[in-house]
Order: sequence, then structure tokens, then C-alpha cells
Amino acid sequence: MLADALRLSLRRGAGPFRSAAHLGVEPRAYQLVPLMMALKLPVVRLLIADDVGIGKTIEAGLIIREMLDRGLIDRFSVLCPPHLVEQWVSELAEKFDIDAVAVTSARARSLERGLPAAQSLFEAYPHTVVSLDYIKADSRRDEFARACPSLVIVDEAHACIGGDRGRHQRFELLERLASDEERHMLLLTATPHSGDEAAFDRLLGLISPDFAGGPQGDENARMRYARRLAQHYVQRRRPDITESGWHEKRTFPVHQVKDEPFSLSGEFGAFHDRVLDYCLAVTQRAGADQRSRRLAFWGTLALMRCVGSSPAAAINALRNRLSGVVDEEAMQPVVFDEDEGLLDQGDVEPGTASDNAEERGELTELIAIAESLDRRRGEDPKVARLLKVLKGLLQEGAKPVIFCRFIATAEALGEEIKRAWPKADVVVVTGRLPPEERRTRIDRLEDSESRILVATDCLSEGINLQALFDAVVHYDLSWNPTRHQQREGRVDRFGQRSPVVRSVTIFGDNSAIDGAVLQVILRKADAIRKATGISVPMPEDSEGVTSALMQALMLRAGGQREQLAFDFGLSSERLDGKWRDAEENAKASRARYAQGALKPDDVLPEWRQMRALNGGPTEVARFTERALKRAGAPLEKAGQHHLVHLDAMPDAIKERLEARGLRGRRRVGFEDDPAPGVTHLGRVHPLVASLAESLAEGALDPEGAAFRPLGRCGAWRTRAVAQMTTLMLLRLRFKLITSGRTNRLLLAEEATGIAFGGLAPVPILEGHSALELLEAEAAGNLDELAAARQLQRAHERLVSYQPAIEAFAAERGAALSADHLRLTEAARGGATVEVVPVLPADVIGLYVLLPEGE
Repeated sequence: MLADALRLSLRRGAGPFRSAAHLGVEPRAYQLVPLMMALKLPVVRLLIADDVGIGKTIEAGLIIREMLDRGLIDRFSVLCPPHLVEQWVSELAEKFDIDAVAVTSARARSLERGLPAAQSLFEAYPHTVVSLDYIKADSRRDEFARACPSLVIVDEAHACIGGDRGRHQRFELLERLASDEERHMLLLTATPHSGDEAAFDRLLGLISPDFAGGPQGDENARMRYARRLAQHYVQRRRPDITESGWHEKRTFPVHQVKDEPFSLSGEFGAFHDRVLDYCLAVTQRAGADQRSRRLAFWGTLALMRCVGSSPAAAINALRNRLSGVVDEEAMQPVVFDEDEGLLDQGDVEPGTASDNAEERGELTELIAIAESLDRRRGEDPKVARLLKVLKGLLQEGAKPVIFCRFIATAEALGEEIKRAWPKADVVVVTGRLPPEERRTRIDRLEDSESRILVATDCLSEGINLQALFDAVVHYDLSWNPTRHQQREGRVDRFGQRSPVVRSVTIFGDNSAIDGAVLQVILRKADAIRKATGISVPMPEDSEGVTSALMQALMLRAGGQREQLAFDFGLSSERLDGKWRDAEENAKASRARYAQGALKPDDVLPEWRQMRALNGGPTEVARFTERALKRAGAPLEKAGQHHLVHLDAMPDAIKERLEARGLRGRRRVGFEDDPAPGVTHLGRVHPLVASLAESLAEGALDPEGAAFRPLGRCGAWRTRAVAQMTTLMLLRLRFKLITSGRTNRLLLAEEATGIAFGGLAPVPILEGHSALELLEAEAAGNLDELAAARQLQRAHERLVSYQPAIEAFAAERGAALSADHLRLTEAARGGATVEVVPVLPADVIGLYVLLPEGE
């Protein structure tokens, strides 16, 4: 127990991956590639553009943790959209043992309270996660730029590059930060290239101004440009990981995709047609004025989106139009599901006001029809199709998330699903709820065996759902293919325990609006993805998309409406050209810059060695079970898992756990990626860390022990040895001398063992193999006087063992130096590290093992 406690409490590893001792997650080999790339760069500037769900947060967290542990940085800030702030704070704490504070509009004032007037909160709090919407304001931008840490991580970096005001403000901030050539920056995005070359150049320009103009000159110059950029740019698709040498098929589930069409009929179909007629009349009345025409198109499409979603959403949209509510700037991003950090507000039915008095009577009639249909949800063909889909999923044991476009639709569906399955736990999460409440509602489902989540796109980013759900139902089509991918990426991602993830798309096979969206947007994006393996965002051509949708809408509507189609000229052809350009640009970008130089064999050996040395799942499970029993709160078996009773801990440990929000009873497991509702206990989990630190410190200072301290010496008989064996538990300390762009001196430590046979001062076992003797079952005790005599003699022999211990420490230093060198060579560069032991070594435990029969 003492050996395990010492090993699990040490946080300053001497190996080449110094972060290994702090990790609460077992990274996959491919996730180490960005870290390897970072280690070779004197100033870390990386664009990490891996697919959704591959683990960009883990890849960035590994770099942050490693840079902290190497002393390369002491402060950092994560900049992200507001709905991702809590996710980042949680991931950093649980997976990387980093306590960061959330800086948002709601919390900044309380963080600043009590600080000196001249001190920025970014100076007072070294680790921050900052909302981009909070920090982009001019006054805050200036303060942040002045006090900015030496490492900045930008999540969803593509949302900071573009032409509108919000993106322009964010880009100005990033450009200012990037102008400091010594600042480390990590840019994270699953969609680095949207087909807009200028935006892509701006993104690359944040890495270095030299990249901003793209490759220029002859073929040799372009190759040099590509080779240099490849040092800063990593982009992998799932097939790159599952079908190549990384052999990571176990990392991702099988993704089963299915379409579930329904037919509009009866009064529901008639209402859809009547609203369509009304909308087409609105576009006719718009005339030739460009602004009026644009607003009419957007208003028409927005209204049809709501009608296609549900009668409940149609009621709100029609009332908005009747009351004169309109927000021209907000209409476009809501209509086209643009990712502008508006996910918290984007599920509200948009205002599409009309100033035409003739419409009032018709709008009033349409509202009355929608209200009547909403009272008869059981007859709605779309609702009926969903309930049939859910029945099949639940019978297969799936845990589904149903994504809707609008709040009214989600709330109406929640009521219908609860009526159909009264015993199920049905939770509805929409933009009405603050982010903290959304997370709380989802967390409450952990103990539920029958759970169904209905959500709007406020959850398509931000809260990872793979621990609790394994199926996605698209109740409403998203008009942005990236959003469809983001929805599915909530459950189809790294850490999903289910072997199969299901995605079901519901659409009206005779709905003009669903048909237009499928034809113009979703089917084209899906065809490109299947042909190339690359997910291409929708072209940034709102007018082209609008015109193409309107044209498709009227053509699909049939009858006399087809006569209106000529007004839209070559809009479909223009959009097809944009799609082709986006496909070709993304293919060329990926082919030119995809990271393929680093191989699994370059990464895994040192990593596995360090994880074994620091203690993996086997050692954590063994230690935790024994330590809890000693603390008077033993684990309780609960099926394939265990229950831990946190309130039964000794007071000193219970207080530390309560400070981290840990109390009551929890189901726990020790393997990575535990089942839903099971808390993973790794070496840095507060429970394991508290037990390890308490036992290690209590052994060294028994009077200050939190509970019954461990002894540091012992003698017993065992069949594991053939001669008297003296075994020592050692704490080796090292100096790490880094030579490179900057010279650094770091301190490190390692728990290990050494064993001597008989009276000879020559070791017979070293390292892990020596400590394994402590796990061999004892054959019997010695009487108290005999044990004391054996230990006294062993203590007297310590002086004669010192040369061998010093030689062992020197060998470990040389071996660790070689490990650092291999990692440097595998990364194709970086600083060199010499590991020098600090002597004498600390003898933490002294044990004498006698053969059975003596």
C-alpha cells in the first residue's frame, strides 16, 4: 500500500512525457501526435483540425499539461464560444488535473471583486476559460491583450474568421495576440476550410504571417511552403485513424444511418400547402427592390422552417409576423443555422414581420388552423413517425437524443413522448435554460435506465453526451450540414461505450421545404463526404443558397408555382459551382497539409513505459480498494462496478472531496471510458489522489496522519524468495537540464525499488520487478523480537547498500535521458534533456523477506 500510495501521489515525472503523472484519461496513440509536433517547436503554433469527435480537446489538454509540467508556461487562457465554457472547465479538471476559472459576462465581476485596481483578473487567475462573446468587446479586448498569458487556445477557431461584425471583432483580437511572436497558440476547428480561400488564409496567418498568402511561386516554392506548414497543421479523418497503422477500431463505434420519411396528409398537409401559397405570394409582392426581395426570401424560408417543424413553432412564427416583430440581422443566421456563437438564442422562432395590411386576415386564419392542429398532435404524421422510430430504438436498448430546431417544437414533443412512455425519464433542454441548468438536467439522468433527451441545437455543441446516449434522431432537418455532423458528434465520439451509434433523419417525402433542403444542401454535402471522406461546410454564399432553395421550393411545389422559378436565373448552377469549389479546396488542403509523418511506433513505447511506471488502472484499482478498507469505507460490489460511500470517509478526506463537489454515494470503475453513470477513478481523481497523498504523508509524519498511518518497515516469511532479501522502497529525485532555445532546470521524482540478496551489497532486483515482491503472499509472521532484530540489522546494512543505490540512480538517469532523446528524434527536433540524479536517494520503506522455513 505504501509503494502504491507513493507512486500514485507523485506528480513530477522524470520521463519524456512529464504530463503522464497528471492525467485522468488514457490517450490513444493518435492523440499524442499534436503533442509530439508541439514538443519540437520553440514557439508552439498549431492548427488542430481533426474531425468532430476525434478528441481535439484531449489533444489540446495534453499540450497544455505538458507545457505546464515542463515549466514552459505558467499561465494559459482558453477562448471559446460561451456554450463551451463549462465543458472546457470540466474537461481540464477531470482529465488534466487543472483547476481553471470560467470568465463570462455573468462571472467576471465576482472574479474581479477584491482585486487591486491595477491587476487584471487574467493575472490573478493563471488558468482561465474565457467566453469569446465576453472578451471581444473593445474595452475587454484591450485589457486581455495587455495581460494575456503566454499560451492561448482558441476553440472553434473558424467562428473567429469571417466578414460579419462578430467574427471581425474576434479576428482582430486573435490577430493582435498572434502579433507577439513569442506567444504560443493552439487553434482548434473541425472545419478549417469552408471553401472561402480568404478566410482560410486569415486562419493560417494566425500561425505565421508567412502562411497568410498561401503558396506562391514555382513548384519547389510551393513544396517548401507545404512542408513548413505541415509542421504546424494536423488534420485527420476517422478513416486515417481506424484504417491505418494506428489500429484504433475500438476507439469509435459503428455508425448506422437511416432515413425515416413520412407523408403529410389530411389537414396537416393542407396547412403546409396553404402556408406555402401564402409565402410564394409574399415573394411575388416583394418586387424588384433588392432589400425587400432579400427580406421576403428570408422571411418566407424562416416561416416555412417553423411550419415544417411543428404546428407549435408555426403558431409562434405566425404571431411574430402578425405582431410586426422582426430582426433583420438575426434572421439570416437563424434561417441557415450559421455558427456564430448564437446557439443559445438560435432556437427561438424568428421574427418575419410584414407591413402589408392585406396579410393580417390571412395570418389570423393561419394561426387559428395551427392552434387547432397543435391540439391534435396525436394525428400529426411527423409525430407519429417519431413515436414509431423511438419505439424501435428503445426496444433495441438505445438511449436516444431527439434534436429539434425550435423551442416550441421541443417542448411539444417532450409532452407527447412523456405521454407515450410515462415511466421513462424524459428531459427537454432548450435555449430557455442557462448553460448550468442544461448540464444539471442531463446529469440527473445518470442513474436512469430509460432516458430520453429532447433538445434544440443549443446542445449540438458544448455538452458531450456520449456517456449517457448512443442514438441521435434528427426530428428537424438542419439547413447546415456541419450542424448535422455536430449533432451526431455529441454521441458518436471518442469515449462512446456503445459498439453501435444510430442516426435517424425524419423528413417529409412530400414536403416541399424538406425536399428543397435535401436537394440543395444535405444530399450534396453527404455525396461529397462519401466520395472524399471530407465533411465540407455549406458554401458561404447566402444569396446563392437562398435563391437555390426558393427555386427548388417552387419547383417541388408543382402546378402554377413553377412559373415563378424563372425569376431565379442560374442560382442552382451557381450554388453547384460553389459546392464543387468547396470540395476541391478542402481536398487540396487536406492532401497538402495532412499530418502523416509521425507513426505509432514513434509514440507508444515511451508513453506505455511512463504509464506503467506511474501506475495504470490495475495499480489504481488495487490501491483504492485497500486504502478504502483501511479508511473504514470499503468499496461495495454493485454488478460489474462498485459503489463508494464518500460520506463515510475520515473527516480530513471528506472535507477535501466536498470542496470538489464529491459527496454521497457513487458508482465507480477503474477502466478508461466507463459505462454511463459510472465515475472513472484514475490516478488524479480527487478520491484516489486524496487517499494516496494521505497515506504517503501519514507514513512520513504519523502524528499528522488523517487516519491510521502505514508503517515504513516490516519483516515476514514468503515463498517468493530463496534467500534473505532486503528490499527498499525508494524515492529517486532528478534534475532535468533542458538545452535548446532556452535553458531550464526542472526537478522530478520517481517511486521505485531495489532488492539485495543475503548480506552481499549487490542488487538482485531493481525497479518494478523489485516492488513486485511486495505483492507476493506472506507465508507467515515473525515474532516481534525476531522481526525487530532483522530490521535493525537491515538498517545497519544501509551504508553498504549506498554505492549500489547511487549506481542504480545513475542508470535510471541515463535511461531517462535516452528516453528523452528518442522522443526528440521521433518528433524530428526539439530541446535536448539530460536527467541527472540528486543524491542520496530517499529510503521510504525498508523490508526484510525471509524464505519459508527459516
